[in-house]
Amino acid sequence: MKRNEKVSGIQKKYLKYTAALLGLALLLSSLGAGLYVKNRLTRAVIAKYEFMTERMGISLENLFRQSDEAMAECVLYDDVQQSLRSKGLEEVSRIGLSKYFAYVGLEHIADYCYVDNKGNVYSKSYSDVTFEDVTDSGFQEYLGADYARTKWFWAKDTLFGTEEEALFIGRYVRSMEYAHDPGMLFFRMDDAFLEGITGTSGELTSEAAVGIIDAKGQLCFSSVPEEFSVGKKRQADIAERIAGSGSAGMILEGESIPGGVLSAYRDEASGLAVFSFVPDRVLNQGIFPVFLVLAGIYLVVLAAAAVLSIYFSRRFTKPIQEIRTAMAEFDGSNFDRTIELHTNTELDEIGHSYNELLGNIQRLLEEIKEQERELRTSELNMLISQINPHFLYNTLDTIYMLARINKEETTMRMIQALSRYLRLSLSKGNDIVTVEDELENVKSYMEIQQIRNKDLFSYQVDCRVDAAHTTVLKLVLQPLVENAVKYGFRDIFEGGQIRITVWKEEEELYLEVYNNGTPMEADMVQKINGMNKLPLGEMKNCFPDKRHGYGVVNILTRLRLKYGDGAAFYCRAQEDGTSCTIKIPRGDGQEAYEQEQIQI
Repeated sequence: MKRNEKVSGIQKKYLKYTAALLGLALLLSSLGAGLYVKNRLTRAVIAKYEFMTERMGISLENLFRQSDEAMAECVLYDDVQQSLRSKGLEEVSRIGLSKYFAYVGLEHIADYCYVDNKGNVYSKSYSDVTFEDVTDSGFQEYLGADYARTKWFWAKDTLFGTEEEALFIGRYVRSMEYAHDPGMLFFRMDDAFLEGITGTSGELTSEAAVGIIDAKGQLCFSSVPEEFSVGKKRQADIAERIAGSGSAGMILEGESIPGGVLSAYRDEASGLAVFSFVPDRVLNQGIFPVFLVLAGIYLVVLAAAAVLSIYFSRRFTKPIQEIRTAMAEFDGSNFDRTIELHTNTELDEIGHSYNELLGNIQRLLEEIKEQERELRTSELNMLISQINPHFLYNTLDTIYMLARINKEETTMRMIQALSRYLRLSLSKGNDIVTVEDELENVKSYMEIQQIRNKDLFSYQVDCRVDAAHTTVLKLVLQPLVENAVKYGFRDIFEGGQIRITVWKEEEELYLEVYNNGTPMEADMVQKINGMNKLPLGEMKNCFPDKRHGYGVVNILTRLRLKYGDGAAFYCRAQEDGTSCTIKIPRGDGQEAYEQEQIQI
């Protein structure tokens, strides 16, 4: 009876709130949907013009690159280089050079003027430009102190005498062989030169204003619809916004200014910026019809919602009760009581998530139990390994002295290597050692193996880090070297090579062991590399026979326990051998831990 009453209460509340909200839903939802649609339409228009502006900017960059290449071609021209020399050009060559600039690979050149370092002027035959005209024009100031760069500048034409504002392209012309004073080359471009940039999309420019503005805020070129104008105040606003933005690329992306939205793209090389200004009327057109359609659609939706609310209030409350009952009766021990829902709604996902939660809790408890067992085993092994090593060291010293008395050099070398290996392996019980100690440890192991297997292999160590102040989990290299000797060199009797490399990359420490023996099988490589994605409890299942891969599982388990999931171990088989790499993540916390270990 209580359960039925509670279900009835949920249904009543659901219907009550639905009825109360239906009246507000029409107004609020229509307003919200209308604003959303308006925003989407506005954003689509702005995005269209942002794309157009970026395309115009790329065209501007390409045009500057073409002009720079044309200028470079002029500088490298033989007669131009000859004109900079002390002897200069003969009269015939001078006439030919004056005509040469009319045929450079750059369109829309209205006029040109080249002045060599001796004051000779080369221009069109009908141009009456003198060296004094060049110096009086002040155009040399636009070239600045740069050694040899192509410059674009918008200025009044005081050089060719038209007295009109125009775009000029200029550059110092320097000798490629001698240290002479440079000459100067200027091109005056006609309006079609810049019109080719802004005229890339006539359909879009018919709705909005587009133009080109220089670094000083001067309007170099503009294309404005007939019913729209860019006044001085609006031009000043546009220039101010562009000047205060980034240095290159899309510096303004749909920024709102009085009267509309502004997008701009600046070419850092030329200093010019292209812009598009979309007026508010373009942004708002088409909104009202959409509002009418949305209002009609939403009225139908609200009517259907009122009818369906009653149906779904009954349909939804039943699975909700099932979920509530299952969760309330869960006692923490019975993991078999799962929920099976088939409502084709989010309630199914809730039920599925609850079932997964039960499974995760069960697996977590099992992992905790397994880890506790492994921890007890590890603690036992640790107690065993804490036997005082002094007796072992003293015994080895005694054996060493006996071997020295008997002059058994090989025995002495092996005892020394074993003593170093054991001392570094114990490390006073510390898990973390310096890279220097780890390398010394593995060197001692390899020296022992070299004595046991004469001429079988040689080794190299390439450490690219500060070994004395970089720490690592101890005994991670020795198992890799052991595998190289045991499996890599199983088919050879001499000529083996082991190379150990230690380096840092993006604050991560890498240790690699390479051997030139028999390459590792592909399925073994795939299995080892796949362990990096497995949980700790599942890694040992990769090698159930424990005859292969035990050392690798041990290394990766210790690394993951010490450094977290960022640690990794992977192998790579090559035609001439196998390389095994350990990756240890770094960070502020780890570095502080290293410093603490070093001080200890």
